[in-house]
Amino acid sequence: MSKTTYVVGLDGSDAGERALAFAKERAKAAGDCTIVLCYVIEWSPFSFQTPEENEQRHKRREEEISMAHNRVLDPAVKTTTDEGFTVIGVVKHGDVAEILDNLAKEHGAAQIIVGRVGARGLKERVFGGVTGRLVASASIPVTIIP
Repeated sequence: MSKTTYVVGLDGSDAGERALAFAKERAKAAGDCTIVLCYVIEWSPFSFQTPEENEQRHKRREEEISMAHNRVLDPAVKTTTDEGFTVIGVVKHGDVAEILDNLAKEHGAAQIIVGRVGARGLKERVFGGVTGRLVASASIPVTIIP
């Protein structure tokens, strides 16, 4: 039997915490399992920026990655590892739906698990968002945790 892998999208919200808790439950049931935790910093290489902004872009990117690790990803990886799970932690810049699906493909994941309402909340409920794009484009099953 091969190892099962779940990809979990984290964003620092309560919904992300619930998604991780669900993934842990699934991992316990699966037995030999890896949980890939991913925090994606939404970023578009096509956004219009001034020359001054472009000069600061690399520095801001590094600061955002460091903040994502310190505030969200590293504590989640530590807690999950301390609970006995095999964990991979990833922080990336880009389109959340695309990155989560690509990680799932890269790791041969069985499922992507995300929270229904993330840090953006109401804006996404009104205009649609990451979760809807992920469900529409994912190559594997997506579980959305309320």
